[in-house]
Amino acid sequence: MSQWSQVQQLEIKFLEQVDQFYDDNFPMEIRHLLAQWIESQDWEAASNNEAMATILLQNLLIQVDEQLDRVSQEKNLLLIHNLKRIRKLLQGKYHGNPMHIAVIISNCLREERRILAAASMPVQGPLEKSLQNSVVSERQRNVEHKVSAIKNSAQMTDQDVKYLEDLQEEFDFRYKTIQSLEQSDKNSALIKQEMLALQAMLNTLDYKRKEVLSKIGRVIHEIDMLMSNMLTEELLDWKRRQQIACIGGPLHGGLDQLQNCFTLLAESLFQVRRQLEKLDELLTRLTYDGDPIPVQRPQLLEKVNFLLYNLFRNSFVVERQPCMPTHPQRPMVLKTLIQFTVKLRLLIKLPELNYQIRVKATIDNNRRFVLCGTHVKAMNMDESANGSLSVEFRHLQPKEMKSSAGSKGNEGPHMVTEELHSISFETQVCLYGLTINLETSSLPVVMISNVSQLPNAWASIIWYNLSTNDPQNLSFFNNPPAATLSQLLEVLSWQFSSYVGRGLNSEQLNMLAEKLMVSYNDYQLSWAKFCKEHLPGKSFTFWVWLEAILDLIKKHILPLWIDGYVMGFVSKEKERILLKDKTPGTFLLRFSESNLGGITFTWVDQLENGDVTFHSVEPYNKGRLSALPFADILRDYKVIMADNVPENPLKYLYPDIPKDKAFGKHYSCQPNEGWAPFLYLPFLLNDSTDPHSPSDLLPMSPSVYAVLREHLSPTVIETAVCCKLFHS
Repeated sequence: MSQWSQVQQLEIKFLEQVDQFYDDNFPMEIRHLLAQWIESQDWEAASNNEAMATILLQNLLIQVDEQLDRVSQEKNLLLIHNLKRIRKLLQGKYHGNPMHIAVIISNCLREERRILAAASMPVQGPLEKSLQNSVVSERQRNVEHKVSAIKNSAQMTDQDVKYLEDLQEEFDFRYKTIQSLEQSDKNSALIKQEMLALQAMLNTLDYKRKEVLSKIGRVIHEIDMLMSNMLTEELLDWKRRQQIACIGGPLHGGLDQLQNCFTLLAESLFQVRRQLEKLDELLTRLTYDGDPIPVQRPQLLEKVNFLLYNLFRNSFVVERQPCMPTHPQRPMVLKTLIQFTVKLRLLIKLPELNYQIRVKATIDNNRRFVLCGTHVKAMNMDESANGSLSVEFRHLQPKEMKSSAGSKGNEGPHMVTEELHSISFETQVCLYGLTINLETSSLPVVMISNVSQLPNAWASIIWYNLSTNDPQNLSFFNNPPAATLSQLLEVLSWQFSSYVGRGLNSEQLNMLAEKLMVSYNDYQLSWAKFCKEHLPGKSFTFWVWLEAILDLIKKHILPLWIDGYVMGFVSKEKERILLKDKTPGTFLLRFSESNLGGITFTWVDQLENGDVTFHSVEPYNKGRLSALPFADILRDYKVIMADNVPENPLKYLYPDIPKDKAFGKHYSCQPNEGWAPFLYLPFLLNDSTDPHSPSDLLPMSPSVYAVLREHLSPTVIETAVCCKLFHS
C-alpha cells in the first residue's frame, strides 16, 4: 500500500494535520494524482543536488502533462482547469529554483510519515497531550467568537455615528434657518415653538454623543481585555507549539486563525479611530457646555493608538524558524557560510501594507558573526500560497568574523554547540498617521563550523526547546535545567518518527531509560547525563550513540524500520527472555550497544540435549551495509553446520513471522545459490550480546575457506574446530 493510501485512511484529526502543509507550494491534487510516482523519487537527495532537482522538476511537469491528457479525454472540465493552473504555477515558481520544490516535497513526505507514525502509537506523551488540551481548543473558539462580536459592535457603532451625523446636519440646517430670519420674525409663536424643538433636538444630540462615546469605550475595553488575556495566551501557545514542532513534535497549526483574529481586531481599531475622527469633525461644527466629545475623545484615541501599537508589535512573528535546506530536520542549527532560510509574517493582513514594509535581518550583537546575502526584503502578499503578508529570506549566510575565528581553537566542542545566538528582524509600519517600529527574533540558534558538530548542536536545540518556553534565553546553557524523563523520552520518539518515519513504542523507550540508568521514578535527567558524560564503559555519550542509530536507519535500513521489523532497542536479558521459548531459528534485530551505528541479530537454537542456546553476530556498520543491503544479508546468511553443509539458521523473525514473508519485498535480487556473503563456524559463535574481538567471532568467506581446504588437510581443520570447541 502506498504511503498516500495509508494517509487517506487516517482519522479526521490526523487528516486535518495533513491538510495544513499542502498548499499552492505543492498542491494536494498533484500529491493525489501522482502518489506512486512521487513516492518512488528521491526528493531528499534532489534537495541538495541542483542537477537532480532540475531533472525531477522536468519529470514532474511531464507527469502533470500526462494527467492533463488523461482528464482531457475524460472531459473533466474542472480537473482540466485546475491542472493547467497548477502546471503554470509550478513552472513559474520553481523554474529558477528547482531545489526548492525538492525540499518542499521531501518535507511533505516526511511529515506524512511522522503523522502515520503518530497515528500508530497507542499512547500520547505528556507534551502532545498538553498541546491538544480541550481547554486550549475551547479558548480558541472563544477568541474567534469574541473577535467576531467586537467586529459587529464596531460596525453597529458606525451606524450610530452616521445617525448622529444626520441628526446634527438637520439641527444645523434648522438652526441656521432660524438665525437667518429677521429679528421681528423670531418673536413669533411659530418660531418660539421651533426653538423648543431645536432645544429638544440638542438634548437628543447630547444624549446620542454620550451614547456613541460609551459604545466606542465598550468596544475599546473589549479589545483591550481580549488582547491582554485570551489572544496573548493564544499567541504564546502557538509559539510553544512551534517550538515543539521544531524538535520533531506534531505540526503546529493555527497561525491562519490567529491572523484572522489579529486582522479583524486591527480593522475594528482603525474603524473606531475613524469614528473618533468623525466625532472630532462634528465637534468643530457644533459644541456646547457639557459637550462630552472634547472631554472623552482624546483619552479614547490615546487608548486606541496604544492598542494598535501593541497589536502590531505582537503580530510580527517568525513563521518558519531558521533552517538550512540541506538539513530540513535540523532547524536552528546553522553552519557558517551555508545558506539558510527563514520566513516572517505580519498577522495583520491589510492591503495597504503590501510591499510597504521592509524587513532587515541581523544576528545578535556580540559581533562574532555577521549575515551575508540579501538581508533586507519587502513583505508582500504574492509569495505566500494563502496570501499572507510575509517575507522569506532564502539567501542568508552566517559568517564568523576573523577576530573571533582566531580564538576558536581554544574552545571545547561542548562550548561551541552550547553557545546560543539569535537572528533578529526589524521593520517600521507607517499607516494612517501612525509610525510603529517592530522587532522580533528567531528562537535561539546554534552556529557550527563543521558538520561533525551537527549532532551535539541538535542535542542543544532539543534540550532548549524541551526545557523552556522562553524564546530568548541565550545564557540557557550557563546552568541548563534538568528535563523530565517522560517528556525527554517522548521527544526522543519524535526524533525517530520525524526523521525515519516510525516512533518508539513503550518497550523501546523503557530500554532507553535503562540505558540512561534512570528509572521512571527518577523524574529528572541532567543535560550532562544526556549529552556530555560517556556511557559507562564506553567512549561515547548517550546522544552520540542514539544519533548514530538514527543515521544508520536513515541510510541503510529505513524500509525495515518503517515496517516495524527492527526491534532495535532491547537489552541482552530481555532479548533472551523473548527468544528462549521460541522455535529454533527465531531471531530478532537490535542495535549494538558497544559499536556506534551498528545493527546485529540474535537467534535461538536448541542443542541435542534440549538446552537452549543463543547466537549473535558481529554488528554490521554503515561500511558493511553500503556494500550489501541488510535484507539480502539476512536472506543469504549461512553457517557451516556439523556436517560441513552451509545452512541459514534464520527462520522466523520474532515472534513467529517467516523470514521471507517479512523481508521478501526488500530483497534486491534473487539469491545466488553458488555463494553466500558470509559463512560462520557455529562453534566460533559465542552468546555474548556484542562480540568484542575477532577471536570471539570469525567470519569466513567461501574463498577463504577454499584456500584453507587447499593448504590444510581436513584433519587439521577438524582439529582446530575441535580445539576451539574444547576451550569454549
